Amino acid sequence: MSALPSIDHLPRENASRVKNQWADVVREVQAKGSVAVTKHARVELVLLTPDAYTALLHDAQAAQQQAQAQLEALNARFDAQLHRLQAPQASQALTDLFAAQGQLDAAHRPVAGGGF
Repeated sequence: MSALPSIDHLPRENASRVKNQWADVVREVQAKGSVAVTKHARVELVLLTPDAYTALLHDAQAAQQQAQAQLEALNARFDAQLHRLQAPQASQALTDLFAAQGQLDAAHRPVAGGGF
């Protein structure tokens, strides 16, 4: 992931200068990678080089793919657990567990999940 400076640390140009001295601002963007354009001291937009935009887009797509992969893994775990709970023997096991009223023998002690 590329390291982008925070918006507070970008070089700044006011909108009037951008309008009146576009070529100079373009050179600054090309030299620095990005420039924040301000109006009344408030950032209105950020100008980026094509390379900076492409890197930003690449990082966003990579983050989206990672999130999708994590979601698919979680979905697979959920489906596997649901499948186990819908198995014919699961109903009887749950009935037996409730019938035990908290009295579990040593052979049927609960086991912590994979995270423990």
